[in-house]
Amino acid sequence: MITGKNYIGNKLSAKGDKTFQSLNPALNSSNEWIFTEATSEEVDEAVQLAWDAFEIYRTVSSEKKADFLTTIASEIEALGDSLLEVYCQESGLPRGRAEGERGRTLFQLRSFANLIQEGSWVDAAIDTAIPERTPLPKLDIRKMSIPIGPIVVFGSSNFPFAYSTAGGDTASALASGCPVIVKSHSMHAGTGEMVASAIIKAVQKCGMPNGVFSNLTGGGRTVGAQLVSHPFVKGVGFTGSIQGGRALYDIAAQREEPIPVFAEMGSINPVVILPGALQNDLDKWSTAYAESISGGTGQFCTKPGLILGIKGDLLSQYTEDLGAKLVALAQGCMLHSSIHSNFNHGKELISSQSGVSVVAAYEQDVKPNYAQQRLTTVEGKTFLANHTLHTEVFGPFALVVQCENEQELVAVIKALEGQLTGTIISDSSELANYTNVISALQNRVGRIVFNGVPTGVEVCPSIVHGGPYPASSDSRFTAVGIHAIKRWVRPFSYQNWPQELLPLELKDENPLGIIRLVNNISTAKAIESTTKELNI
Repeated sequence: MITGKNYIGNKLSAKGDKTFQSLNPALNSSNEWIFTEATSEEVDEAVQLAWDAFEIYRTVSSEKKADFLTTIASEIEALGDSLLEVYCQESGLPRGRAEGERGRTLFQLRSFANLIQEGSWVDAAIDTAIPERTPLPKLDIRKMSIPIGPIVVFGSSNFPFAYSTAGGDTASALASGCPVIVKSHSMHAGTGEMVASAIIKAVQKCGMPNGVFSNLTGGGRTVGAQLVSHPFVKGVGFTGSIQGGRALYDIAAQREEPIPVFAEMGSINPVVILPGALQNDLDKWSTAYAESISGGTGQFCTKPGLILGIKGDLLSQYTEDLGAKLVALAQGCMLHSSIHSNFNHGKELISSQSGVSVVAAYEQDVKPNYAQQRLTTVEGKTFLANHTLHTEVFGPFALVVQCENEQELVAVIKALEGQLTGTIISDSSELANYTNVISALQNRVGRIVFNGVPTGVEVCPSIVHGGPYPASSDSRFTAVGIHAIKRWVRPFSYQNWPQELLPLELKDENPLGIIRLVNNISTAKAIESTTKELNI
């Protein structure tokens, strides 16, 4: 079922001579499949197909695009256990995680299908003409969102389903009317090819234009750089490291026509734990955070890597308890040998800094690519003076910062770079006394959590998965939830346009029945009845 070839639209292709294999990290051995890296010729062919497909796909009705998305979901389901087995072989993640992430991916596809069927996401706004207005007549102007063009999506290492081939970036871009070219992640190229085959089946079943989807493989950065540089590519979706996201951002900015790169990058997700919570529920919060730090072997972008508190006996007790519980948990396999190596380097880098103490560390031997948990601690003034301590360590590791007082706690938060999440653990009766802490945290994160853990991202309209740089390259947008579609569209206005030539979303009669802003009033009514009620 896995060929090791690229999908150039509906065609399998392997013209190159560069090959690679994915790794089974649990066995520390290469998987059997051999993948051929896409050539420059194949990249050009895929992008040209996408550009040609865009002219057709942008005009496909919302109903047909919704059917396309739901068909993709059904075709992924039809791959059955064989897909889950490949996922586990390439990631080292357990079967339960594979099933859960597949379910999330299917839910995302169907959520975007529902969104575009309802239709109001286009943000239609209509200002009707007033010819008799003085001193100048008012023109008829109508606005809606339209797709920007072919999008390149980079598969992420830590979510082989939900942030990869048919993940949120792909689903939202296809929903918006944009063709997608996926640069499959080399760590799970087999998983990616199987999912791509399901998408291609859906393309053919639903009569979508050839080139609306392609899947390219590559073991290095050459393919990705060429895709982002291509003049027919109009946007990029990326989930990964700061270095990788920034490199793509710089390539896109240096083009003759710069394009947007929506990159979700590094985050250490600070957690502020206040004295009242420790007084009342120390055991509860040490248990919850040991599990959150180590969940998924610490390979979630929302893993809490930094815990901030005010120095005292309670924080010391909490730190010791957290460390003991963290190292007592089972060791987990990491996604790849390189990720495991980077984890070990990162935790040693932090642990070796002046003023840092190791609270607890799992020191016994483990199987290759299995992570050894560690908790460290440092004083607030040392953290403020050493920016290396702000570095993300991807894996089951955390640093507890012991601040002298609330003022130093606020200073530490303000010194942080942008983050995906921030958390306050507090007795509700004391929370009102820490408004400066809450305000400082709000200014650095995209989502703030109260008395919970940041791991676990609810896919819903209210979620924000993004934050100030470098958590994401543009904090105005989310990478999760239905509003992720807004990354792939631009506003477009029609002035004094003939009714018969307007898109359905902007016609007077509102044939789609969507909610529109008509003369500054949100309504689903036709223009004639609305204007009559407004006495216009």
